[in-house]
Amino acid sequence: MIITRRAFTAALSLTGLAALAGFSPLRLINDALAQGAAADVAKPQSLPDMALGPANASVTITEYASMSCSHCAAFTENVFPKIKSEFIDSGKIRFVFREFPLDIKAAAGSMLARCIAKDDAPKYFAVVDLLFKQQNDWVLKNTTETLIRIGRQAGLTQAAVEDCLKDQKLLDKIAADQKYAAEVLKVQSTPTFFINGEMIKGEQSFEEFSKRINAMLKS
Repeated sequence: MIITRRAFTAALSLTGLAALAGFSPLRLINDALAQGAAADVAKPQSLPDMALGPANASVTITEYASMSCSHCAAFTENVFPKIKSEFIDSGKIRFVFREFPLDIKAAAGSMLARCIAKDDAPKYFAVVDLLFKQQNDWVLKNTTETLIRIGRQAGLTQAAVEDCLKDQKLLDKIAADQKYAAEVLKVQSTPTFFINGEMIKGEQSFEEFSKRINAMLKS
C-alpha cells in the first residue's frame, strides 16, 4: 500500500488537517528478502530509539506499533504495565518502542508524541499511553481538535502542534524507518515484537512474554 501526497491531502481534509505539508509515501511492503533480524533490529535508523530499561540489558524487546491500532492500544493498557513492573523497572530488560504507522492519522499521532517528548523517553511513553487511551477520540472522531488538546495538555501551544504536524523532515524519518522495518525486518502488521531478534506477531498475553523473557534471562 502506498499513500501518495494527493491521497494524504485528500484524506486529511476530512479531519481538518488539510494544511499539513506534503506526505512522503508510507510503503507497506509484503515481500521482504533480507535476513538476519537480530542484528538488524538492534540498530536504530533515522530516529533515535525511545526505550526504557538499561542499555546493556541481556534481553531487549522491540515493539513496532501503529498509533491507530486497537490491538496495540490493548497491549499498552493490559500487558505493558505488567512487563514494566516485573522486568523493566527491575532492570532486567530493555523495551524499545518504534513507530509503524498503518495510516495517515497514526503518522500524525507518532509525530505529536515525538514533538512533545523530544529526547525524553519516559515522557514519550507517557504520551503514547495517553494517545492510546484516547484513540477513539482522535482516530474515529475529530483528529485535529483532540491532537491539539493533547499537545496543549503537554505544554505545547496550538501553533506548536500545528507546526509539528507540518514537519516534513520528521515525517520523512518516520516513513523511512517504517520502510526499513517492512523491507529488512519483514514487519507487516501491528503490533509486532522482537525479543532479542525473535519475531512475535500480534498481541500476546503477559504470561507468554514472561515465559519467553525468563527463558532468555536464564540462558
